[in-house]
Amino acid sequence: MIKQFSLRLLALGLIVTAWGCAGDGPKGQVVGSKSRVAGRQTAPVGMTWVPSGVMHMGASDQDIRGANDVKNRTVQMIGFYMDATEVTNAEYRQYVNYVRDSSVHALLDHYREDGPDAVQRIDWRKKIKWTSEETRDAIAGFLIPASESIWGHEEFDNSKLEYEFDAIDYDAMGRANKYGSNVVRSSYIKREKVFAYPDTTVWMKMFSYSYNEPITHQYFWYPAFNNYPVVGVNWNQANAFNIWRTRYWRNYRDKKKLYLEGNFKLPTEEQWEWAARGGRAQSPYPWGGPYIVNKKGCYLANFKPNRGNYSADGGLYTVRADAYWANDYGLYNMSGNVAEWTESSYEANTYGAVADMSPQVRNKAGKNDPTWWKRKVIRGGSWKDVASYLQVSSRDYEFADTAKAYIGFRSIIEFIAPALSNKPPKRK
Repeated sequence: MIKQFSLRLLALGLIVTAWGCAGDGPKGQVVGSKSRVAGRQTAPVGMTWVPSGVMHMGASDQDIRGANDVKNRTVQMIGFYMDATEVTNAEYRQYVNYVRDSSVHALLDHYREDGPDAVQRIDWRKKIKWTSEETRDAIAGFLIPASESIWGHEEFDNSKLEYEFDAIDYDAMGRANKYGSNVVRSSYIKREKVFAYPDTTVWMKMFSYSYNEPITHQYFWYPAFNNYPVVGVNWNQANAFNIWRTRYWRNYRDKKKLYLEGNFKLPTEEQWEWAARGGRAQSPYPWGGPYIVNKKGCYLANFKPNRGNYSADGGLYTVRADAYWANDYGLYNMSGNVAEWTESSYEANTYGAVADMSPQVRNKAGKNDPTWWKRKVIRGGSWKDVASYLQVSSRDYEFADTAKAYIGFRSIIEFIAPALSNKPPKRK
């Protein structure tokens, strides 16, 4: 009994002491504002960490093709998370389905008097049958009439799917803030609409006198291609996907009162090269080099070997996004399979102009600007390219508003917490 009474007194003393210390506050001293958020942000699913470091970017000794516009120089890179694989058909289809359902439900909410809570989710796997003429009228603009369908029933018109979003033009914001603080925020916030559905006809448009109808019909939606990289997506669509991806994750974490930092985006071409090298300084390929086969004679990427024997490497077109071996950062198919969009604008003299810290070149080309302003850097080479395009230093470009059967993308998100330590360095 005496022992229990002593423990209670000790506990009471600790509580009073703690309350007294808390009440004193910082005692007039600057001790720093406590963060309202505890803990670190978790790594996004399917992404791998690319650490900070120093990169000797530019052409290797074997890159004869890029020797003129890929001069060697040293730059400092800040760490980031990157998708371990190219964005797949299944992942991009999740975005398309979201745009489809939200667009239709917005119209239904507008037409129904019962309010948004009364709207039931539409089962798109079944034939489109509506129990209400009001519902049919609401979404008539999204449907292909039965008279225009070869299947004899109404179909959803995917070409009508647009993702509408607001985005901050940081370049415009920087210019506006130079002239004082009385800047209207709307002056650098742009509202955009981008088609969500990929151009599945690229398999036919790009290859004349070639029978590609089967892969045109099946590649994006058929389950066997779920884990293959999405293609037929232009640069603007890739950016719109990343904006949706950021908001999709942010909405979830806001509901759970969880911390979120950074935005999903395309990598700059320098970030892409830094990640592709996997910590190897002057190697021509992500796996090292100088060869594109291992000691057993197995190809290490999906490209166009042997003077056009596309299937020699195991894939006639694209292959699974996680095929072959990953590089030392855990990234798959940084060379070959599909070339990848980067955020960077293409300039031949980029390497002579960029900064030494986190280099980047970009412009905001409008619809009426010259065509050459709309060139965006693509990296990595693809299933239809010869080996020289697969080198990590090789640069190429495509226009931002064009989609190809050999171009996909992968995303990054930048928050540097994993590269920092919460503990002070130990004294030696």
